[in-house]
Amino acid sequence: MDRHMSDIKVSFGIRLRARIGHAAHRRLFPLALWFATVAGVFAADALTRREWKVDSVVREALVYVPPQARTSAVPVVFAFHGHGGTMHNAARSFSYHTCWPEAMVVYMQGLNTPGRLTDPEGKKPGWQAGVGDQGDRDLKFFDAVLASLKSDYRVDEKRLYATGHSNGGGFTYLLWAARGDRFAAFAPSAAAAARTLPQLKPKPVLHAAGQNDTLVKFAWQQQMMAALRNLNQCREGQPWEGEKGCTLYPSKLGAPVVTFIHPGTHQFPATAPAIIVKFFQQHAQP
Repeated sequence: MDRHMSDIKVSFGIRLRARIGHAAHRRLFPLALWFATVAGVFAADALTRREWKVDSVVREALVYVPPQARTSAVPVVFAFHGHGGTMHNAARSFSYHTCWPEAMVVYMQGLNTPGRLTDPEGKKPGWQAGVGDQGDRDLKFFDAVLASLKSDYRVDEKRLYATGHSNGGGFTYLLWAARGDRFAAFAPSAAAAARTLPQLKPKPVLHAAGQNDTLVKFAWQQQMMAALRNLNQCREGQPWEGEKGCTLYPSKLGAPVVTFIHPGTHQFPATAPAIIVKFFQQHAQP
Protein backbone atom coordinates (compact mmCIF):
# COMPACT_ATOMS: atom_id res chain seq x y z
CA MET A 1 0.00 0.00 0.00
CA ASP A 2 2.86 2.41 0.81
CA ARG A 3 4.52 1.66 -2.53
CA HIS A 4 1.23 2.16 -4.38
CA MET A 5 0.69 5.56 -2.79
CA SER A 6 4.28 6.56 -3.55
CA ASP A 7 3.93 5.54 -7.20
CA ILE A 8 0.77 7.61 -7.55
CA LYS A 9 2.48 10.63 -6.02
CA VAL A 10 5.41 10.24 -8.41
CA SER A 11 2.99 10.02 -11.34
CA PHE A 12 1.28 13.20 -10.25
CA GLY A 13 4.67 14.87 -9.84
CA ILE A 14 5.71 13.96 -13.39
CA ARG A 15 2.43 15.22 -14.78
CA LEU A 16 2.74 18.42 -12.74
CA ARG A 17 6.24 19.13 -14.04
CA ALA A 18 5.07 18.53 -17.61
CA ARG A 19 2.21 20.98 -17.15
CA ILE A 20 4.52 23.57 -15.61
CA GLY A 21 6.90 23.23 -18.54
CA HIS A 22 4.14 24.39 -20.93
CA ALA A 23 2.24 26.74 -18.61
CA ALA A 24 2.52 30.44 -18.19
CA HIS A 25 4.25 31.74 -15.09
CA ARG A 26 0.94 33.01 -13.69
CA ARG A 27 -0.31 29.39 -13.40
CA LEU A 28 2.50 28.11 -11.18
CA PHE A 29 0.86 29.00 -7.89
CA PRO A 30 -2.54 27.38 -8.63
CA LEU A 31 -0.78 24.19 -9.76
CA ALA A 32 1.34 24.08 -6.61
CA LEU A 33 -1.77 24.59 -4.51
CA TRP A 34 -3.54 21.78 -6.40
CA PHE A 35 -0.64 19.41 -5.82
CA ALA A 36 -0.53 20.20 -2.10
CA THR A 37 -4.25 19.47 -1.88
CA VAL A 38 -3.80 16.13 -3.65
CA ALA A 39 -0.99 15.19 -1.26
CA GLY A 40 -3.24 16.01 1.69
CA VAL A 41 -5.98 13.77 0.31
CA PHE A 42 -3.53 10.89 -0.04
CA ALA A 43 -2.47 11.35 3.60
CA ALA A 44 -6.09 11.33 4.76
CA ASP A 45 -6.85 8.12 2.85
CA ALA A 46 -3.71 6.29 3.98
CA LEU A 47 -4.88 5.17 7.44
CA THR A 48 -4.65 1.42 7.93
CA ARG A 49 -6.34 -0.59 10.66
CA ARG A 50 -3.91 -2.91 12.44
CA GLU A 51 -4.31 -5.47 15.21
CA TRP A 52 -2.10 -6.71 18.06
CA LYS A 53 -2.82 -9.45 20.58
CA VAL A 54 -1.94 -8.32 24.09
CA ASP A 55 -2.51 -10.82 26.92
CA SER A 56 -4.91 -12.76 24.65
CA VAL A 57 -6.95 -9.60 23.91
CA VAL A 58 -7.07 -8.21 20.38
CA ARG A 59 -6.16 -4.50 20.36
CA GLU A 60 -6.40 -2.21 17.37
CA ALA A 61 -5.25 1.14 16.02
CA LEU A 62 -5.41 3.23 12.88
CA VAL A 63 -1.90 3.82 11.57
CA TYR A 64 -0.62 6.32 9.04
CA VAL A 65 2.76 5.35 7.57
CA PRO A 66 4.62 7.88 5.41
CA PRO A 67 6.03 6.39 2.18
CA GLN A 68 9.66 6.91 3.26
CA ALA A 69 9.28 4.94 6.53
CA ARG A 70 10.99 1.85 5.08
CA THR A 71 14.07 3.74 3.92
CA SER A 72 14.44 6.70 6.31
CA ALA A 73 13.92 7.07 10.04
CA VAL A 74 10.64 8.87 10.72
CA PRO A 75 9.13 10.43 13.87
CA VAL A 76 6.13 8.72 15.47
CA VAL A 77 3.12 10.37 17.14
CA PHE A 78 0.92 8.25 19.43
CA ALA A 79 -2.57 9.76 19.83
CA PHE A 80 -5.22 8.80 22.40
CA HIS A 81 -8.96 9.54 22.28
CA GLY A 82 -10.99 10.64 25.28
CA HIS A 83 -13.30 8.45 27.37
CA GLY A 84 -16.11 7.18 25.16
CA GLY A 85 -14.20 8.05 22.00
CA THR A 86 -12.80 5.88 19.22
CA MET A 87 -9.72 5.73 17.08
CA HIS A 88 -11.86 6.82 14.11
CA ASN A 89 -13.11 9.93 15.89
CA ALA A 90 -9.58 10.69 17.04
CA ALA A 91 -8.23 10.43 13.50
CA ARG A 92 -10.87 12.88 12.30
CA SER A 93 -10.60 15.43 15.11
CA PHE A 94 -6.83 15.25 15.70
CA SER A 95 -5.77 14.69 12.07
CA TYR A 96 -2.07 14.81 12.93
CA HIS A 97 -1.25 12.79 9.83
CA THR A 98 -2.48 15.62 7.58
CA CYS A 99 -0.66 18.27 9.64
CA TRP A 100 2.58 16.27 9.61
CA PRO A 101 2.56 13.79 6.70
CA GLU A 102 6.29 13.09 7.17
CA ALA A 103 5.58 11.48 10.56
CA MET A 104 4.05 8.11 11.38
CA VAL A 105 0.86 8.56 13.41
CA VAL A 106 -0.90 5.92 15.52
CA TYR A 107 -4.48 6.49 16.66
CA MET A 108 -4.92 3.83 19.34
CA GLN A 109 -8.24 2.31 20.45
CA GLY A 110 -9.06 1.95 24.13
CA LEU A 111 -11.13 -0.75 25.83
CA ASN A 112 -14.19 -0.32 28.03
CA THR A 113 -12.94 1.27 31.24
CA PRO A 114 -14.58 2.73 34.36
CA GLY A 115 -14.33 6.52 34.16
CA ARG A 116 -13.19 8.68 37.04
CA LEU A 117 -15.55 11.56 36.18
CA THR A 118 -18.16 9.82 34.00
CA ASP A 119 -19.23 6.25 33.15
CA PRO A 120 -18.37 4.58 36.49
CA GLU A 121 -19.66 1.23 35.20
CA GLY A 122 -17.11 1.22 32.39
CA LYS A 123 -19.47 0.79 29.46
CA LYS A 124 -17.38 3.01 27.19
CA PRO A 125 -13.79 2.80 25.91
CA GLY A 126 -10.98 4.57 27.68
CA TRP A 127 -7.52 4.17 29.22
CA GLN A 128 -6.07 2.98 32.50
CA ALA A 129 -5.68 5.79 35.04
CA GLY A 130 -2.53 4.72 36.86
CA VAL A 131 0.40 2.33 36.84
CA GLY A 132 -0.93 -1.13 37.72
CA ASP A 133 -4.57 -0.36 36.86
CA GLN A 134 -6.35 -2.85 34.60
CA GLY A 135 -3.28 -5.11 34.69
CA ASP A 136 -1.33 -2.37 32.88
CA ARG A 137 -3.14 -3.48 29.73
CA ASP A 138 -2.72 -0.13 27.97
CA LEU A 139 0.96 0.27 28.80
CA LYS A 140 1.46 -3.25 27.42
CA PHE A 141 -0.52 -2.24 24.33
CA PHE A 142 1.79 0.72 23.76
CA ASP A 143 4.85 -1.51 24.22
CA ALA A 144 3.53 -4.01 21.65
CA VAL A 145 2.71 -1.33 19.10
CA LEU A 146 6.09 0.39 19.40
CA ALA A 147 7.95 -2.93 19.13
CA SER A 148 6.07 -3.89 15.96
CA LEU A 149 6.58 -0.49 14.33
CA LYS A 150 10.30 -0.69 15.03
CA SER A 151 10.33 -4.16 13.48
CA ASP A 152 8.41 -3.16 10.35
CA TYR A 153 9.73 0.35 9.68
CA ARG A 154 12.60 2.70 10.37
CA VAL A 155 11.53 4.57 13.50
CA ASP A 156 13.44 7.61 14.73
CA GLU A 157 13.67 6.70 18.40
CA LYS A 158 14.77 10.23 19.28
CA ARG A 159 11.49 11.63 17.97
CA LEU A 160 8.66 9.76 19.67
CA TYR A 161 5.68 11.81 20.88
CA ALA A 162 2.45 11.22 22.80
CA THR A 163 -0.70 13.33 22.83
CA GLY A 164 -4.28 12.80 23.91
CA HIS A 165 -7.47 14.55 24.97
CA SER A 166 -9.29 14.25 28.31
CA ASN A 167 -8.88 10.61 29.46
CA GLY A 168 -6.42 10.27 26.57
CA GLY A 169 -4.54 13.26 27.97
CA GLY A 170 -4.45 11.53 31.34
CA PHE A 171 -2.99 8.45 29.68
CA THR A 172 -0.43 10.70 27.95
CA TYR A 173 0.69 11.78 31.41
CA LEU A 174 0.77 8.11 32.49
CA LEU A 175 3.01 7.25 29.55
CA TRP A 176 5.28 10.10 30.62
CA ALA A 177 5.42 8.62 34.14
CA ALA A 178 5.91 4.99 33.08
CA ARG A 179 7.72 5.23 29.72
CA GLY A 180 9.01 8.80 29.75
CA ASP A 181 12.57 7.93 28.75
CA ARG A 182 11.33 6.83 25.32
CA PHE A 183 9.67 10.13 24.39
CA ALA A 184 10.94 13.48 23.17
CA ALA A 185 7.85 15.51 24.16
CA PHE A 186 4.23 15.29 25.28
CA ALA A 187 1.04 17.24 24.52
CA PRO A 188 -1.96 16.42 26.77
CA SER A 189 -5.25 18.32 26.38
CA ALA A 190 -8.06 18.86 28.92
CA ALA A 191 -6.39 16.63 31.49
CA ALA A 192 -5.02 16.67 35.02
CA ALA A 193 -2.85 13.96 36.51
CA ALA A 194 -2.13 14.60 40.17
CA ARG A 195 -1.83 10.85 40.71
CA THR A 196 1.09 10.45 38.31
CA LEU A 197 2.73 13.85 38.88
CA PRO A 198 5.25 12.58 41.47
CA GLN A 199 6.53 10.03 38.92
CA LEU A 200 7.27 12.55 36.16
CA LYS A 201 10.78 13.55 35.18
CA PRO A 202 11.43 16.79 33.26
CA LYS A 203 10.40 16.65 29.59
CA PRO A 204 9.17 19.23 27.06
CA VAL A 205 5.39 19.48 27.31
CA LEU A 206 2.52 21.44 25.80
CA HIS A 207 -0.69 21.43 27.81
CA ALA A 208 -3.93 22.63 26.19
CA ALA A 209 -6.78 23.78 28.45
CA GLY A 210 -10.19 25.38 27.94
CA GLN A 211 -11.04 28.23 30.28
CA ASN A 212 -14.68 27.07 30.37
CA ASP A 213 -13.99 23.37 30.87
CA THR A 214 -16.46 22.19 33.51
CA LEU A 215 -15.58 18.47 33.29
CA VAL A 216 -11.84 18.55 33.90
CA LYS A 217 -12.10 21.86 35.67
CA PHE A 218 -9.86 24.66 34.46
CA ALA A 219 -8.70 25.28 38.05
CA TRP A 220 -7.42 21.69 38.23
CA GLN A 221 -5.55 22.15 34.97
CA GLN A 222 -4.06 25.44 36.17
CA GLN A 223 -2.64 23.57 39.15
CA MET A 224 -1.26 20.92 36.81
CA MET A 225 0.42 23.48 34.56
CA ALA A 226 1.95 25.23 37.58
CA ALA A 227 3.30 21.88 38.78
CA LEU A 228 4.82 21.23 35.35
CA ARG A 229 6.58 24.60 35.37
CA ASN A 230 7.98 23.81 38.80
CA LEU A 231 9.06 20.31 37.72
CA ASN A 232 10.86 21.62 34.64
CA GLN A 233 12.41 24.57 36.52
CA CYS A 234 10.89 27.12 34.18
CA ARG A 235 11.48 30.85 34.05
CA GLU A 236 8.91 33.59 33.38
CA GLY A 237 6.56 33.06 30.46
CA GLN A 238 6.51 34.82 27.12
CA PRO A 239 4.27 34.65 24.03
CA TRP A 240 5.09 31.60 21.90
CA GLU A 241 5.84 32.36 18.26
CA GLY A 242 2.67 34.33 17.59
CA GLU A 243 0.34 31.42 18.42
CA LYS A 244 -2.83 32.81 20.01
CA GLY A 245 -3.28 31.69 23.60
CA CYS A 246 0.17 30.05 23.79
CA THR A 247 2.76 30.97 26.41
CA LEU A 248 6.29 29.56 26.47
CA TYR A 249 8.05 29.00 29.77
CA PRO A 250 11.76 28.40 29.05
CA SER A 251 13.40 25.74 31.19
CA LYS A 252 16.79 25.69 32.87
CA LEU A 253 16.81 21.97 32.12
CA GLY A 254 16.05 22.27 28.40
CA ALA A 255 12.48 21.05 29.01
CA PRO A 256 10.22 24.00 28.18
CA VAL A 257 6.54 24.14 29.05
CA VAL A 258 4.05 25.64 26.60
CA THR A 259 0.54 26.36 27.82
CA PHE A 260 -2.20 26.68 25.20
CA ILE A 261 -5.16 28.28 26.95
CA HIS A 262 -8.24 28.74 24.78
CA PRO A 263 -11.68 30.18 25.61
CA GLY A 264 -13.51 26.92 24.87
CA THR A 265 -15.04 24.15 26.97
CA HIS A 266 -13.93 20.53 27.29
CA GLN A 267 -14.10 20.05 23.52
CA PHE A 268 -10.82 19.60 21.65
CA PRO A 269 -10.14 22.89 19.80
CA ALA A 270 -9.82 22.80 16.01
CA THR A 271 -6.62 24.88 16.14
CA ALA A 272 -4.82 22.47 18.49
CA PRO A 273 -3.44 19.87 16.00
CA ALA A 274 -1.30 22.34 14.04
CA ILE A 275 -0.02 23.91 17.27
CA ILE A 276 0.83 20.53 18.80
CA VAL A 277 2.63 19.38 15.64
CA LYS A 278 4.62 22.62 15.58
CA PHE A 279 5.67 22.01 19.18
CA PHE A 280 6.66 18.39 18.51
CA GLN A 281 8.73 19.38 15.48
CA GLN A 282 10.91 21.57 17.70
CA HIS A 283 11.88 18.79 20.09
CA ALA A 284 14.00 15.66 19.83
CA GLN A 285 15.87 13.63 22.40
CA PRO A 286 19.60 14.40 22.67
